[in-house]
Amino acid sequence: MLATPSARGGLELRLQMMFRRVAWIASPSRAFRGHGFFSTSNLSLHIKARIQLTASNLLPVSLSPSSSSSSSPLPRPFPNILRGLVTHNLKSAAPHSSTAPPQKSASRQVSTMAPIPKSMSGILIDAPGGADVLRWKTDLPVPQLQDDEILVRNEFVGVNYIDTYFRTGLYKAPFPLVTGKEAGGVVVASSSPDFKEGDKVGYISDHAYAELTALPAAKAVLLPAGITTEQAAASMLQGLTALTFVREAAGIKQELGVSEGPWTLVHAAAGGTGSQLVQILSVMGAKIIGTAGSPEKCELARKNGAQWVIDSRKEDVAARVKEITSGKGVDVIFDGVGKATFDLDLEVIARKGTLIVFGNASGPVEPVNLLKLSPKNIKLMRPVLLSYIVTKEEWRSYAAELFDLIAAEKIKITVFKTYPLSEVGQAHEDLEGRKTTGKLLLKV
Repeated sequence: MLATPSARGGLELRLQMMFRRVAWIASPSRAFRGHGFFSTSNLSLHIKARIQLTASNLLPVSLSPSSSSSSSPLPRPFPNILRGLVTHNLKSAAPHSSTAPPQKSASRQVSTMAPIPKSMSGILIDAPGGADVLRWKTDLPVPQLQDDEILVRNEFVGVNYIDTYFRTGLYKAPFPLVTGKEAGGVVVASSSPDFKEGDKVGYISDHAYAELTALPAAKAVLLPAGITTEQAAASMLQGLTALTFVREAAGIKQELGVSEGPWTLVHAAAGGTGSQLVQILSVMGAKIIGTAGSPEKCELARKNGAQWVIDSRKEDVAARVKEITSGKGVDVIFDGVGKATFDLDLEVIARKGTLIVFGNASGPVEPVNLLKLSPKNIKLMRPVLLSYIVTKEEWRSYAAELFDLIAAEKIKITVFKTYPLSEVGQAHEDLEGRKTTGKLLLKV
């Protein structure tokens, strides 16, 4: 922009006033002394020369304080802190065109690594049913990003019991449905300032059984160095479930020594969530009794940290718990089995104990007569993970703690088997048939 003759006098006057101000700032008595700035006399020469160049010769004036030195009207060696002051005054002194259109605020841009395809592969459920309703498709539409969302190219997807609940219709959802609740992958498009293309992330959100998933940025977390997308997919849903249930539902903190904490009972202690519960409880110093359905699963529960393990298919669980605890019972029960173990839980729980029911592997618990809780003043809970990680602070804090535990090898993620995404039906059958120990993954 050029300074017009009508504006020259005002511009020169403003620059002269600015010269007096910056000369005062740079005087030897000011705090800038000794920082390599010009002397007052040299500064005077520079500013006076600038006044002459700008006001008299009508040279172009740069109006951007962030402009590079090649386009700036100020000499290259001019002190940066004073450059900003003078440039600000040049900007305010320059005339504005009355015909210039008003500036509009820029809308949030969606940036992508590479062209996004219009269709993708994935698993579609047309209606609730058995594992046979999980249909492999190669022409699913790619979801479109909304504000503050990311599009993730999934690399690994976790298989969880909750997926079977949505597949069978136990948990209500609209059909046709792409289910799946957790995955690890790479961001390929983003409308969120929190993530950029190429970021490796883990997430807990819907529609993970697909090549690409769009999700709110608030439901994803950037993976730290040392944590792979495979580890994220194998740990996030079950690991955060275990961590939040131990911390919040049971109220167990890492303040006690090994085996000095409360008596705990973990059903299905060799399963995905059960394995993580046992390991986290061990870190927290609890006394742990685990149940499992075979000698191999019992051995895995021991390796994960359970001090006592009961074979639920061969032993009397109630009698063994009473024997181990000297008749006291257990203070906290973590029950992911549901219907088949609920009455047993009421029998072996200690007075003032906490019963945490979080799964339906054997079917949902039937309606409970609350009077059954009165003789021992039992606290009965049916928590869900997502209600513990509502805020961004809760979500990222718990995710960071989980990844720290994994990186420090205080908990280990055991992957039982990885299936191609197209074979998810077999994964569901194996999970429901209790043929697995540890985590099941899908490779996309």
